[in-house]
Amino acid sequence: MKRHALSTRLWHWLNLLCVVVLFMSGLTISNAHRRLYWGDWGFAPEQAWLAVPRFPDWMTIPGYYSLAVARDWHILMAWPYALGLLFMWVAMLANRHFVRDIATRRSEWRPAAIWRDVRAHLRLEFDHGAGKYNFLQKLAYGLVLGVFLPMMVLTGIAISPGMQPTFGWLVEAMGGRQSARSLHFIFAFALAGFFVVHVLLVLLSGPIGQMRAMISGGSQA
Repeated sequence: MKRHALSTRLWHWLNLLCVVVLFMSGLTISNAHRRLYWGDWGFAPEQAWLAVPRFPDWMTIPGYYSLAVARDWHILMAWPYALGLLFMWVAMLANRHFVRDIATRRSEWRPAAIWRDVRAHLRLEFDHGAGKYNFLQKLAYGLVLGVFLPMMVLTGIAISPGMQPTFGWLVEAMGGRQSARSLHFIFAFALAGFFVVHVLLVLLSGPIGQMRAMISGGSQA
């Protein structure tokens, strides 16, 4: 098991807590208006590109419908989430974790190499040599750390009415406040999908060892 740095372990568990609370409180906020639009505004059903189902109370924070309480939880966790992501990027660049373990090499983008990694995953073969991550893992973690998580912060700023006077340029860059809201929803469920696949692969590849590595750091390979 490859060793995980202390900064990675601390951020992993803090981010897990933040994302879970943000997602569940976000479902309550979604229940307040379940249609998504593109552009600057939208309200009528015929203007929506997607009608989101109502999420049951057991999936939401709080466990009952309260838009005000859900927003309080959302804002409470948004700050440690954003600051934690900033901390993680500073740490990854400082200790070279990103360059060494996550950044892909040109040779890894060859179709034959990608297909080899896909076949290995389908056979549940997770030993990929001296490197900490294989290509598919690097691609997934790169998308999460470099796209999904930052876009949750940026789209969250863009849809916040209190931020609009200062970050109006960000709202315009995203095509309008309703477009930012739609993107916020899309990236939230992209993260949820990653979470499900991530947990499934941990269970398939040895959950006890994986959990021990993310708590104590693991041992050197």
